[in-house]
Amino acid sequence: MAQLIALLQANPKVGDIFGNVKLIERLAKLAAEKGAGMAITPELIISGYPPRDLLLQPDFVNQCYNAGKEINSQIPLLVGSPLPSEPRQRPGNGVIRCGNGEGGREVTRKQLLPTYDVFDELRYFSPDNRPGIVRSMSDLDFGVTICEDAWQHAGLVPSDYEVDPISQLAGWTGQGVILDATVNLSASPFHAEKGGDRVLVARCAAETLGHPFLLCNQVGGNDDLLFDGRSIVAWPDGTCVQAPAWCEGFLLVDLDEPNNCEWHCIENSDCINHGMCDLNRNDGNNEISATESSKEPLSSSDLLNAVSVGLRDYCKKTGLEHIVLGLSGGIDSAVAASVAVRALGPNRVTGLLMPSRYSSEHSVVDAKATAEALGCEWMEFPIETMHSAAETILALELENGDAVAAENIQARLRGLLVMGIANARGAMAIATGNKSELGQGFCTLYGDMAGGYAPLGDLWKTEVYAIAGAINLEYESQGRPLPINNSTLNKAPSAELAPNQRDDQTLPPYEILDEILRCYIEENLSESEIVLRGFTKEIVRSVLERLAKTEHKRWQMPPAPRVSRRAFGQGWRQPLAAKHNWRN
Repeated sequence: MAQLIALLQANPKVGDIFGNVKLIERLAKLAAEKGAGMAITPELIISGYPPRDLLLQPDFVNQCYNAGKEINSQIPLLVGSPLPSEPRQRPGNGVIRCGNGEGGREVTRKQLLPTYDVFDELRYFSPDNRPGIVRSMSDLDFGVTICEDAWQHAGLVPSDYEVDPISQLAGWTGQGVILDATVNLSASPFHAEKGGDRVLVARCAAETLGHPFLLCNQVGGNDDLLFDGRSIVAWPDGTCVQAPAWCEGFLLVDLDEPNNCEWHCIENSDCINHGMCDLNRNDGNNEISATESSKEPLSSSDLLNAVSVGLRDYCKKTGLEHIVLGLSGGIDSAVAASVAVRALGPNRVTGLLMPSRYSSEHSVVDAKATAEALGCEWMEFPIETMHSAAETILALELENGDAVAAENIQARLRGLLVMGIANARGAMAIATGNKSELGQGFCTLYGDMAGGYAPLGDLWKTEVYAIAGAINLEYESQGRPLPINNSTLNKAPSAELAPNQRDDQTLPPYEILDEILRCYIEENLSESEIVLRGFTKEIVRSVLERLAKTEHKRWQMPPAPRVSRRAFGQGWRQPLAAKHNWRN
């Protein structure tokens, strides 16, 4: 029987050095019990990815490295860790060979350090100038690369680096260096179009190298970044075996026979797939080009899993055990509540119904129906008394002021209640706004934006509706009442801050708004290029002007799980005091 290699698809906690070491040891032990002769971890697993400015503390880097060298494992490991450098030099993003009584020693450091979108690795690391090679590891010889090192070769980076580590390895094999496989330790963040990209990266590398390529990816959520797992092995003929998404465990790889590969999910690992995990196998007959890979459609259920994992891990890793949110009877709060229940369970979610004089009767009915279908606690606090008192206090200002100021009082009173109850219970309030509203500033600072996390903050409104369908389908398959009823799905979106108010009185229809914003934010198209997509110049200009004028709100939004190619947050760095008369 061929030697089995385990890809440890793990969910580390940033900064928890010793907890992460225990996680590695536990996974390696389980893999060894299933017959693995060696194991590979994700990138920077000892520190957790991304460690951000923790890397500026030399003591943190040294502790990571020292802990990695002391890992106790009966099988040899390739482990991702920060590596110390000389004084006044940035550390390395590297790989340690350890376990099996070997002690620990450095293998290589990452060559290609991305500085685009959410990445800023040159701030923290110094690059290596060549990929690594390990000899006689469980009687096998490997090329060793780290995440981005493999992406240049597939043409999937925004701009080319000066070197291509995969081509370097291929050059060595052409000169007589014989390798059994090449491995890639990865912490590749999720976005909705990335699954096909990662398959292409693995296939391109395997085809060029002429031997199997094994990519071990991190899984789980760390702050706003999500990692879907989907660790992958590709063979030179295009055959691929891919681990499931959103699940912690290990992929056992037989280099000689793809059909012998096995996935093992960790018991009691909080798997969002509820145990429905399986390998994705491809025999190599499906050709994937770089263009096609980036257009691979993503199911609504996968998006639902993504935001659920983001919220779950944010709470789990910060020690928060309860969520409080406003329930308005609208689609956003119904979906946000459903995600919260999926993440923490119904007993750890409280919905607040806070009707005003402008709330319709069906809004209260629908909000109660959502809470009861989800099985979570709900409380009702009509805000009329508070609203009237605030109007009396501010009467002189409101009489001659902007009408929006009067409307926002209601949102801020609701924010006061949500935050007050969350604080009293030691819980976290979550904001329920979506990317479409945030992109237009169609939200209230210190009102509906109040909260510690925004699970829908990188979902377009049209995607929120799609996820609602996935939620209902999940409940329907279990024979349970639907948490998002037809009334909620079919009503015209409204903030209900004024009589007979509807979103489309201020904004274009969401199917138009979402596409204009997506073209500008995710594709970087100009105003004139967006018009050529079939939109009127007036609508495009009004959307982009509103986007620019409301940037201050997005600087103050809670973290949101990134599910798109470009999200508000680290990958969207816009000035506040700026003029936009250059746009055309």
